[in-house]
Amino acid sequence: MAGPATNGAVTSARPSELVRLATAGSVDDGKSTLIGRLLYDSKQIFEDQLEHVERVSTERGDGYVNLALLTDGLRAEREQGITIDVAYRYFQTPRRKFIIADTPGHEQYTRNMVTGASTAEIAMVLIDARNGVVEQSRRHGFIASLLRIPHLLVAVNKMDLVDWDEEVFERITHDFSSWAARLDVTDITFIPISALRGDNVVDRSENMDWYEGPPLLYHLEHVHIASDRNLIDCRFPVQWVVRPQTDEHHDYRGYAGKVASGVFKVGDEVSIQPSGSSTRITAIEGFDGQRAEAFPPLSVTLRLEDDVDVSRGDMICRAQNHPTPTRELEALVCWMSERPLVAGNRYRIKHTTRTALAKVEGLRYRIDVNSTHRDESAASLTLNEIGRVQLRLSSPLLADDYRLNRETGSFILIEESTNDTVAGGMVLAAED
Repeated sequence: MAGPATNGAVTSARPSELVRLATAGSVDDGKSTLIGRLLYDSKQIFEDQLEHVERVSTERGDGYVNLALLTDGLRAEREQGITIDVAYRYFQTPRRKFIIADTPGHEQYTRNMVTGASTAEIAMVLIDARNGVVEQSRRHGFIASLLRIPHLLVAVNKMDLVDWDEEVFERITHDFSSWAARLDVTDITFIPISALRGDNVVDRSENMDWYEGPPLLYHLEHVHIASDRNLIDCRFPVQWVVRPQTDEHHDYRGYAGKVASGVFKVGDEVSIQPSGSSTRITAIEGFDGQRAEAFPPLSVTLRLEDDVDVSRGDMICRAQNHPTPTRELEALVCWMSERPLVAGNRYRIKHTTRTALAKVEGLRYRIDVNSTHRDESAASLTLNEIGRVQLRLSSPLLADDYRLNRETGSFILIEESTNDTVAGGMVLAAED
């Protein structure tokens, strides 16, 4: 934010609800077709887009309007017939706005899936009804569990190719549920669909009258996500100190950033970490003027009662509820670099708005994401592998456990020589 907000009435109106959805599935399970069907049936595509898809479908000899072409945007994806990168699509209904991350299904693109799903509230795993639960289905469910995505939707696709057989759907439901019982997943929903024909996607299917649940879009519109956000632990990482330096606003000082968790209100007593200074909030300013409160994921500017020392990377919290500054972290990391991680390597760690140097003290174990087996003899992590590491930091970070706070419990590791992001991490334990 460039400066103080304009004068206006104090508001606490909440914005339209935004839902982040990540899709995953094996190659040719129909992820891209399903997203294309959602966009098409909910009338979210333009006429020229549809004409382009129809023309390309004809040129390819598909024999039908291939809605997957709406999302498989890269030429390499179209040529190979697979998704190789995360494609983001946006659409909205009268009830909600959606950001869809169409993530790759193949194991060699695990890092892409982790990146696309890291902020999702709903993970949608597609299963081909003809093949049932396969290794990749379990892997996608396991990664969704690691990322602590609150809601898992299993769409059993291509029901038209198994004659709409209820027993096939029930068998897949039983197989996946039995395996998911080993994971930390609390909300799983199963819906039988045909993405190609549109059955149970936006409208209920007449071909599966044995299914008594809602169609897929209705479910996405009504999943209760408000309680998934951490509204208890107030965390506001300071991104920018606002000092306009003009004659009109020469005394103005504000602290801009995005609310990571909790609810901040005017008049609240707060603590500045890591210094421990205490003060009160005198004003909350958003893009639309003064606000009575701020909550995730709003970006606002906080103004404080006292002239305390606050810098980028500091965190504004409640006086009696704040993370303890730590120089050691236990974390799960997904390795994203061609150069392997080994004990002793040093990287730059970025956590919320704060950075430090991090040394890999040790690799506890590597996780087989297909079997969930922990290999404690592993000496390194290579591209797309996930493992538990111990990090020692050059300066303290204000981290929460990821299971309690996904925003302040996550970080990235950066290779200093190239500035490449080499890993995404989830804090398991923070030690003094």
